Amino acid sequence: MPMAYQPIENYGIIGDLHSVALVGMDGSIDWLCLPHFDSPSVFAAILDDEKGGRFKIAPVSEDVTRKQFYWPDTNILITRFFSPDGVGQITDYMPIHMPENDHGRHQLVRRVDVVRGDMNFRMECSPAFNYARDEHGTEITESGVFFRSAQLSLDLTTQVPLKQRDGGVFAEFALREEQSAVFVLGEIDPVAAHGVAFLRSEEELFMQTVDYWRHWLSKCTYMGRWREMVHRSALMLKLLTYEPTGAIVAAPTTSLPEGKGGEPNWVIR
Repeated sequence: MPMAYQPIENYGIIGDLHSVALVGMDGSIDWLCLPHFDSPSVFAAILDDEKGGRFKIAPVSEDVTRKQFYWPDTNILITRFFSPDGVGQITDYMPIHMPENDHGRHQLVRRVDVVRGDMNFRMECSPAFNYARDEHGTEITESGVFFRSAQLSLDLTTQVPLKQRDGGVFAEFALREEQSAVFVLGEIDPVAAHGVAFLRSEEELFMQTVDYWRHWLSKCTYMGRWREMVHRSALMLKLLTYEPTGAIVAAPTTSLPEGKGGEPNWVIR
């Protein structure tokens, strides 16, 4: 069976000024390195569709059309699905600045909503740590699942019941209009017995992230005819900025080698 790869233009991008994730129009996160831009990968299906690892949420039906756009004046990404039975969407973002919770800088939030009708979804989260070279353990809990590898441990928190398959988990769930399901992937202490307690609701995380990006963008003084394009370009450049140093990475896929078996093509110093 041939491997299926999306064109690079089919990916949107989210981030927290420490790392970024690439989100495909099919609802699949195919690239994520944690905790930093140049860290080893967690999801890398963009490199290997079979072994690279992904975090995919998508309608079960194949009779859908797709669209991606950003929440106005932010780097919060919306992936919308249109079907004869309804309209659903995924809201993807990485929260920024949670001083009361060190792990908050390295969370990825995926909220699934149905805005009209009803829709059946399938979720698959299959990490492949360190470019699929590191083994990991998978432990389903009452609040989600732990993924533990030698160098990095994550938990996926959700109220949706999960089932394990190989080293990953999956779920199928149905939503009606105005219903939602939330999945929060976050870094945890590798020896922790329990996942990180979230001190804020998802709604608060969302509004905090909206406020951050809009406050930052409000400092832009350009008011010309290309204002929307200038704002989007500025938001993208900020997204590619490594907060501790202010350096801008060359590309979202900073850790990809230029050739097979080569060294990373960009390392943050």
